Amino acid sequence: MTSFVDRISRAQSGTQQILAGALRQSLAMLFKPVANPRFSVKTQRRWMDIMAKTTLVARDVPSHDAPLGDVPCRHYAPLNARGTVLYLHGGGYVAGSPESHRSVTSHLAKFANARVVVPDYRLAPEHACPAAIEDAVAVYDALLAEGVDPATLVIAGDSAGGGLALATLQALKAKKTALPSSTILISPWVDLSLNDLFDTDRDIMLSPAWLASAADAYGGEDPARPACSPLNGDLTGLPPVLIQAGSDEILLNDSHRLCSALNDAGTPARLQVHPQRWHDFQLHAGVLADADQALMTCARFIHKHWKDVSA
Repeated sequence: MTSFVDRISRAQSGTQQILAGALRQSLAMLFKPVANPRFSVKTQRRWMDIMAKTTLVARDVPSHDAPLGDVPCRHYAPLNARGTVLYLHGGGYVAGSPESHRSVTSHLAKFANARVVVPDYRLAPEHACPAAIEDAVAVYDALLAEGVDPATLVIAGDSAGGGLALATLQALKAKKTALPSSTILISPWVDLSLNDLFDTDRDIMLSPAWLASAADAYGGEDPARPACSPLNGDLTGLPPVLIQAGSDEILLNDSHRLCSALNDAGTPARLQVHPQRWHDFQLHAGVLADADQALMTCARFIHKHWKDVSA
């Protein structure tokens, strides 16, 4: 006989499947058509912030805005937070903001019990590469200057922000700055040359045309150079990396190639591919159970690599 708990579990699973289907359909209808070079960058930025209002901010996680290193930042600060995450938002280097990524960043702060700092870094085409890297490095340096210990500091990012996180690590290493304890990369875009996109018709958010226009805006005539495409840069001597991606996104090959290249370079890296999930599905934390579970995995990874500086 089926137990009451089993019936409840199956009902919850069925509800999540319906919810995931609804999210998939709404993103295909409302997001992907606007993430298109036929729309102005100004329109894309405004629409991304509007879409963010359909996501949920984690409860009981205070936030405020304050600059670090002369870069505007959003800060999420749970009570008795143990460490700090520098989170770099996605948006193809041409859009996105702390507001557009409020769900994933606030929930990561809650699950990891960490202060999460989200820079509002400069965007292309007004500010091409390496402006975003300069802003991310400035915020990282400011965190160290205010006394944050690298042993309890993490760099994270999604999509273009994942590529920016990796490029920032490479820039910090080049100037011999102490590196953070670990790195989280969600659906990272690390090769702007677009030479090896995953062949799928199930990507409900990204198109090759939009990625190409964003790569041109940020990378100019040489988007394959390491500052823009950190997959082509120095991957040795970096902190442990957790990569998460969805099985249904055209950037999936970037995650596979990066994980292999990191491990070949001696940098510990692991990749988690979530079946039947789309690019940046973690943006639906608080609504989609898979998104919560993915971010909880990120939190465990962060805690595993934090070092107790009070000992």
